[in-house]
Amino acid sequence: MSLVEQQFSPLHKRFVSYNKIGKKLSIEKTQVKNMNEDFSEIIAAVKKFAVDNLSLSTLSDEELEEQIKTITDNMIGNRYVSIKNRVDIAQQVFSSIRGFGLLDTIMNDDTITEVMINGADNIFIEQAGRVKRLDESFESQRKLEDIIQRIVGKAGREVNQSNPIVDTRLPDGSRVNVVLPPIALCGPTVTIRKFSKTPMTIEKLISYGSITREIADKLKLLVEAKYNIFICGGTGSGKTTFLNALSNYIPKDERVITIEDSAELQIKGVDNLVSLETRNANASGAGAVTIRDLIKSSLRMRPERIVVGEVRGGEALDMLQAMNTGHDGSLSTGHANSTQDMLSRLETMVLQGADGLPLEAIRQQISSAIDIIIHLSRLRDHSRKTMEITEVLGFENGQIKLNPLYVFEEDENTTLEKVSGSLKRTSNPMQNVFKLQLSGITEVI
Repeated sequence: MSLVEQQFSPLHKRFVSYNKIGKKLSIEKTQVKNMNEDFSEIIAAVKKFAVDNLSLSTLSDEELEEQIKTITDNMIGNRYVSIKNRVDIAQQVFSSIRGFGLLDTIMNDDTITEVMINGADNIFIEQAGRVKRLDESFESQRKLEDIIQRIVGKAGREVNQSNPIVDTRLPDGSRVNVVLPPIALCGPTVTIRKFSKTPMTIEKLISYGSITREIADKLKLLVEAKYNIFICGGTGSGKTTFLNALSNYIPKDERVITIEDSAELQIKGVDNLVSLETRNANASGAGAVTIRDLIKSSLRMRPERIVVGEVRGGEALDMLQAMNTGHDGSLSTGHANSTQDMLSRLETMVLQGADGLPLEAIRQQISSAIDIIIHLSRLRDHSRKTMEITEVLGFENGQIKLNPLYVFEEDENTTLEKVSGSLKRTSNPMQNVFKLQLSGITEVI
């Protein structure tokens, strides 16, 4: 028996039952002397007491929190423990019973942008663009699996040995990817891209140095004039963040349909907004709803704009066809290391959706659908920058013709450790100005 259990054993015996659900737990006050300073033992003792003595299935979250606070105060007794530590103990006990345990503590840290869990004992986080390992670990692999089931269940999805990979989200909107054994050899693997509590805006991108005010004003005109814009970049380059900021330039009186694997876009101010999310197949392999399904369905929902969170496969063909059939002003993102690379990847993705389609026809489709490509990158100092804004001119001599408008250039202050520079306007005039003129915009891009 541990020291804490020995000290709290009399308290357990003198537990006085509560009258009915919703009333505070009545506990005979006991002063505990020589309390162990290891709060993890106190947390374990409070949790055990709560699990053994409370009717967890009938208590609401608020009632359970209140009971846990009472148990914590009584177990601590007259021993001095700061209010903050008392609150932390109660919160951790509640999280371990109803929440996500250790994960709640990590997610409550606003400085953490990404969480990577490689089994119960290996937890990594990203802070300020750098990845580091945490000293903490989950109680066991079983506990981690229980938390995973809780996360997936809240979003109405399921993950098991027959369906070991799932994309889902936390209640706050954070994007979650789960891979279970035996696919994941190191144990249950969870990757979480945290959801910003405040929507990303162009003003924030300007303050971060990703773009300038002048370029932001130009992008605003392009969005308002319904140019089809595609944002590309590598992993962690800020594609979704940029898309989110750009989408807030959409006029507030338009009907917008957003389509995502896991809903994370934060478009504010648009009343006529429909957010659609994919669904994985169930254990029997039925019931899947894909990006392709949602794009096709959205075309029958009278959209003025379609925003696709990310294209990865055959849905690229449906997205391009939507852009080519009167749904101008559409926005989307994709993984690529350069603008030219994005075009090649789009060709490959379209072929996944329409095997046998001539390459020339695919390139014509891409060139007529996409007006502007914005390329983002995560640089050597871990900063995220807009590297290029390019106009797609059309299809000529078997190739898609590009017209770079802005290109990132490093300046004399740049070093190996710190990148310094900005987007510079090229000497190339913008040629596809028809949509600007149609919108009554005479300003030169």
